[in-house]
Amino acid sequence: MSKVNHLLGISGGKDSAALSIYMSQRHPELDIEYYTCDTGKELQETYDLINKLNSVLGKDIKLYKSMDEENSPMKNPFDHFLEMYGGYLPSATARWCTAKMKLEPFEQHVGTAPTISYVGIRGDENRDGYISTKENIQTIFPFRKNIWSEDVIRKFLNNANIDFITQVYKDLNPDNLELILEYVSQPISLRYTQKQKLNSLLDANTKVFNHVVFAWLKTTEYPVGQLDEFPLLDNDDNLDINDIFQILEDSGVGIPAYYNPIQYQVEIDGEIHQGTYYRSRSGCFFCFYQQNIEWVWLLEQHPELYEEAIKYEKEGYTWMEESLIELKKPERVNAIKKEHYLRTNKQKANQATSWKDQILAAEAEGCASCFI
Repeated sequence: MSKVNHLLGISGGKDSAALSIYMSQRHPELDIEYYTCDTGKELQETYDLINKLNSVLGKDIKLYKSMDEENSPMKNPFDHFLEMYGGYLPSATARWCTAKMKLEPFEQHVGTAPTISYVGIRGDENRDGYISTKENIQTIFPFRKNIWSEDVIRKFLNNANIDFITQVYKDLNPDNLELILEYVSQPISLRYTQKQKLNSLLDANTKVFNHVVFAWLKTTEYPVGQLDEFPLLDNDDNLDINDIFQILEDSGVGIPAYYNPIQYQVEIDGEIHQGTYYRSRSGCFFCFYQQNIEWVWLLEQHPELYEEAIKYEKEGYTWMEESLIELKKPERVNAIKKEHYLRTNKQKANQATSWKDQILAAEAEGCASCFI
């Protein structure tokens, strides 16, 4: 039997940083390799965070390279691949940046070895993130009540497995076995969906459910099924954004500096108002998923990086529909701040919202491979 590798990617975002700390503290028995994929265009705050994690984790975070630096005339991965794509900037519909600089280096490093990839999707998120199509890579979500990926759940809860699942539950014999078997015996249908069945079994007993899944995985080629034991079977945590920030603060690493709210001034109807802005995600400093207010944040907090981002724009190739040269005009900056100020204050008036709530809202757009 091949050795199963345990990998955890650190993007420079809050969730992957917190997950690396969480796993190192909760499961030191797992020989996890922590890694990052540098695009060469990250914020300094991102590099600072990774350096802090190196100390806290007690082991070096490995760098998975996406290019042959010695034989490329370009100085960094982004410029290397931009040249390959003929100057065609990445976009939401053509995310070659994620594929070439994040996913491919990861899968090339893994090769054919059975591998468990730990991903920091939280319990308050409704997404799975990146799931590799390679059969030897299995994704696990330690922050969620349901640690299993969608592909595992879909196959496991297939109606054809009802007898198998029933027998394993009987062998484990939990206190509420009779109730659990009622859920198990009911086939998935339009009236009783996979999600309903999953939630019923998780609510009945998450840890026992995980052990039943593990028994089924033993009949498959999934990497977790190749282990003699798996400590996360007894995991029933369901962590939200507040828990993530708490892990970072308690560890001494702290939250990534780009999340810290900074005050800005905006003139509205002749009056000066104080708003706050910050960056809602990690990733390249010129990421096309940024909101307009985040471009203004970059302009005012890192003007040299904003000017560098402008240099990449040319006719037909801009980061957004609006060029950065247009966006930096004072009247446009004030308009963006005004819209942001009015919108965020309206949200606060309608319900109790915080900057953490706004980060949650921003997570709806973007690539999990870069931002978690």
